[in-house]
Amino acid sequence: MFIVGIDIAKCSHMVRIIDAEGKTVCRPFSIRNNYSGYNTLLERVGKVTNQKHEFIFAMEATSHYWLALYTRLRKDGWNTVVLNPIQTSAMRDILMRDAKTDSIDTLVIAETIRFGRYKPSSVPQEKLLALRELCRNRFYLIDMASDLKRKIISLLDQIFPEFETQFDSVFCKSALAVLKQYPVPERLARAQIGKLTELLRSASNGRFGEWKAQQLKEISKNSFGIPDYTGVYSTLILLYLEQLESFLTKVSVLEKTIAELFSQFDSTLTTITGIGPVLGAVILSEIRDISCFASADKLAAYAGLNPSVKQSGKTVSCSIHMSKRGSPYLRRAIWMASTIAVQHDPMFKAYYEKKALEGLRYMTIIGHVTKKMTAVIFAIMRDSKIYQPILSVTV
Repeated sequence: MFIVGIDIAKCSHMVRIIDAEGKTVCRPFSIRNNYSGYNTLLERVGKVTNQKHEFIFAMEATSHYWLALYTRLRKDGWNTVVLNPIQTSAMRDILMRDAKTDSIDTLVIAETIRFGRYKPSSVPQEKLLALRELCRNRFYLIDMASDLKRKIISLLDQIFPEFETQFDSVFCKSALAVLKQYPVPERLARAQIGKLTELLRSASNGRFGEWKAQQLKEISKNSFGIPDYTGVYSTLILLYLEQLESFLTKVSVLEKTIAELFSQFDSTLTTITGIGPVLGAVILSEIRDISCFASADKLAAYAGLNPSVKQSGKTVSCSIHMSKRGSPYLRRAIWMASTIAVQHDPMFKAYYEKKALEGLRYMTIIGHVTKKMTAVIFAIMRDSKIYQPILSVTV
């Protein structure tokens, strides 16, 4: 058996070939991340032996740079293993100590395979990576939409500070309908009462009528905001509203695609209260292979949910702070699921109430809840079982 250890990078990869005894049979060499580099790799491999079944190719899942080479090797029938960096960490500590080079990394990867310190994954890597890209870009669009919302509120604070008090949210359907037609108080003050009433009634499904139209016209006439003499504010508000609508439409499209792709996986994550198809897809695609984690604590550390301890001299902080290392997307998904679970799940709700009786603040309690949620996710994924809330006096 021969093991081809590949250290992945963006433009080029470092390669080393060892035999079953750990002897290097092909010294480290570099290949470009293109067809020419791939052909060079196969040429070097062919000089060792032309028996394809004698080789195992191994690489770490470094960002997305591994996917092209991995896909090409699998397509051509080569036995290829993708390792999570967690799987190679112990071997790296043994071999590298304080040194770290691409050449040594190839040995770490190859030796991880030789010593069997990994678990072959049956998870479809290509689909999971595609799912992860969808989920991460959904978060990107949501964050962009949130930034636009902040800009719109900032503009309204300047020209129409009273508007925000008239609706449950500036971005509810009724408020948006009004802003699209009357983005500044000067326009709203001149609006025809019948037209404004119909607009409000339609947008609110009958909740608002003429009384709300009269109210809006009154506050617009007496707004304390600065006048929009040049039309700059109305232009910006309308522009940002158009962009916001576009982003939210794209988010809806992505969520539908995410749900469809997630349904192809045999996952029980959505049986956990607070986790729907979208959050389930985020969690699954970020974790990918639960067998890479020895415990729930390891998974929490990967999500950056493990507590960080602050110490100065003999003083050790007793408060819990998230380390915020690891995957921010996984951490965000678990946090969101936790805030829902404490409202609707009996086990998480009881745990929340127990912590509240201890005098902890909301954010601190949710921090504790995320650790519990991580433990539940770990058990559900590890055992491929259906979630059942467990109530006890020690929740």
